[in-house]
Amino acid sequence: MLFDNHNSVLKNFMDMTAIRWSVTDQYGNEICLTQERWEHITDPINHPVMKNYENHLRDTIKHGKRKQNPHNQQKYRYYRQFDVLAEYNTHIIAIVLFRCRQNNDEKPVLNNYIVTAYQKEIG
Repeated sequence: MLFDNHNSVLKNFMDMTAIRWSVTDQYGNEICLTQERWEHITDPINHPVMKNYENHLRDTIKHGKRKQNPHNQQKYRYYRQFDVLAEYNTHIIAIVLFRCRQNNDEKPVLNNYIVTAYQKEIG
């Protein structure tokens, strides 16, 4: 029974950390969106309107402008204007962290991922 519970917890963890998709930005960086982050973004208490704009988010990462956070040099704000967003919003904003982790051979592997994303009226 304990073993079955452990397998269930492990499966849930693997499902949540699974990469939903990844794209390369215009600077050559691979950036991914995990299932867990997508569920966080589209959660009703966060930014549920983003549920219908996943392709726009992908496009924001691929073709949008970006700014580095002056207080955290591993954090970038990607943004792109769209004419078809909800309400009066004009842009999609995505916050991306650039990280490194070790693989099983203890070699560094890039781990750049979207932390959150939302729509905003700018201008």
